[in-house]
Amino acid sequence: MPFTRRDFMAASAGFAASTALGLKPRMAHAQLALGEIRLDVVSDGSLTLPGGFIFDTMPKDALAPILEKYDLSAEVLTPPCNVTLMRSGKRVILFDVGSGPDFAPNAGEIVTSLEALGVTPEDVTDVVFTHAHPDHLWGLLDDFDDPLFAQASYMIGKAEWDYWMNPNTVDEIGDARASFAVGAQRRLAAIEDTITLFNDGEEIIPGVAARATLGHTPGHMSFEVRDGSNAVMILGDCIGNHHVAFEQPAWISGSDQDGEAAAKTRVDLLDQLAAEKTQIIGFHLAGDGIGHVEKSASAYTFVPGEKA
Repeated sequence: MPFTRRDFMAASAGFAASTALGLKPRMAHAQLALGEIRLDVVSDGSLTLPGGFIFDTMPKDALAPILEKYDLSAEVLTPPCNVTLMRSGKRVILFDVGSGPDFAPNAGEIVTSLEALGVTPEDVTDVVFTHAHPDHLWGLLDDFDDPLFAQASYMIGKAEWDYWMNPNTVDEIGDARASFAVGAQRRLAAIEDTITLFNDGEEIIPGVAARATLGHTPGHMSFEVRDGSNAVMILGDCIGNHHVAFEQPAWISGSDQDGEAAAKTRVDLLDQLAAEKTQIIGFHLAGDGIGHVEKSASAYTFVPGEKA
């Protein structure tokens, strides 16, 4: 369905009512240790989305029992925004930077969340982007349109960079997402002189390998953080929720720019993650985003929490 920032604002008109149901942003924080690597998951708040943003492309009769199972509204969704902070040696690395103040009214909390850990924007040495959608990128600039993380170097997949920086993207992406392209180009241009581009399979930081997980955007990347035989996969939005993406990963989601490619990515990745018993961190997965994947005869399940 067509979806714009206006839809966020309209859906947020009912946000006060949703808080009565416990659907309010919170300062999520969880931590994983992977050898000498420390991973913290902090909150950028949450989004308030019209349910149709995801569900309109899906068969309504088959969708209904999934909504009931997970106690979901078909009208409004409030997914969390879970940002991953990695500390390894002297490096302080952020995977995505959240929304900033200009996209969603109940997001943009990353600086406050980092401060709770004693981390300031000036402490961040590296910023790695999964993709350039607003809730992952628009927190890049401060109130003066300067990079908020002033001491950081920046990394993004080459295909993702090329897509959003292509001047034709604004005209070709469609009216519903044209503002996404304008916003991405403005912010990425601000760091053009300090950005490093990478490709699938490259080790971008010691212990961190890029994994192409295409479809949600044309160059979407996930990141495998590994210490010996132990690994954590930072997913971004390639698996974008804890419910229908696991129950029916082959269904086309309205949130994905290339629905068919994204569905194939989900099916293949869920199969791999379940087989390898890899821990995951999902930007919009329930709670703090940490968990693992289990496979049943007909579906997958997100199991939240750190594995024993």
